[in-house]
Amino acid sequence: MTFKIYTRKGDDGKTALIGGDRVAKHHIRVESYGTVDELNSQVGLVRSFVKESIEEQFLSEIQNTLFTLGSYLASSPHSKMVLPEFDESDIDRMEVEIDRITSQLPELRNFILPGATQQGAHCHVARCVCRRAERLCVHLSDIEEIPEFVIRYLNRLSDYLFTLARFLDQKFGGREIPWIPKTKK
Repeated sequence: MTFKIYTRKGDDGKTALIGGDRVAKHHIRVESYGTVDELNSQVGLVRSFVKESIEEQFLSEIQNTLFTLGSYLASSPHSKMVLPEFDESDIDRMEVEIDRITSQLPELRNFILPGATQQGAHCHVARCVCRRAERLCVHLSDIEEIPEFVIRYLNRLSDYLFTLARFLDQKFGGREIPWIPKTKK
């Protein structure tokens, strides 16, 4: 028997959560894990620019962790399903990576405009998707219980992606352009 990708079960505008509950595809829980999935794809795009490097390996680990977060977000609150384990040390490791990369960068004195390189610009897009995922998860946590590590991880990941964007701009020959606000005359 051949596996089919389509089930037709979502044709009514609803989807099943882990645990069996069915919710509207626009439910905040679905928006949350869908945005984490979008983030995972964006991180994969960034990873494609840094082959055979420490950053590639770390981004791959991040993608695996994002699937873990997604499983928690895709679970109905009363699900009895055993979910993959989240390792709290992943947040600490992200801080270590941020510090490692920051030590190789010039001091940040201004906001910078994304776009110094294509690689860095894609990383900034991933950062923005990460912030959106974080906002959606905070909203979800106001309505239903989710593990607090989900929001902490996404918060730290956006910091990492910002730092990585600067690093990639430098690595690929870009020049940071500071934001210069217009002043009233």
